[in-house]
Amino acid sequence: MATFPFELVSPTRLVFSGEVEQVDVPGSEGDFGVLAGHAPFVSTLRPGILTIREGGGAKRLYVSDGFAEVNPKGLTVLAETAVVVEELDREEFAAGLRKAEEEVAEAKDEAARWKAVERLDQLNAVAAALGEAGVSRH
Repeated sequence: MATFPFELVSPTRLVFSGEVEQVDVPGSEGDFGVLAGHAPFVSTLRPGILTIREGGGAKRLYVSDGFAEVNPKGLTVLAETAVVVEELDREEFAAGLRKAEEEVAEAKDEAARWKAVERLDQLNAVAAALGEAGVSRH
């Protein structure tokens, strides 16, 4: 399978850099997969699982907030959070879920509530993908 350059960067470090076969990205408008020769575009990220496929294996990372850019040189993802799933602090993630639930309850208007519910739903989807118990109340 053809490969392409991929970099995943967080504010504190270069998380991954190398030639990959495919990257599945949690875009704000839905998940998308990138292969060699993909058409250029930019997407914002939503909290989710980014999967890097290389050499017949796969590596899963939890990412949130940021953006992805596909260009003729490859794919770059800049993420506020980027953690290998096996290294994810489950207590910290659960605290983020509780905070998201509080933001739903404390929303001052319908637009703020909608945004908070969307964020909570995204985090619950990640929790389901990780096999964690999510928060179901809205």
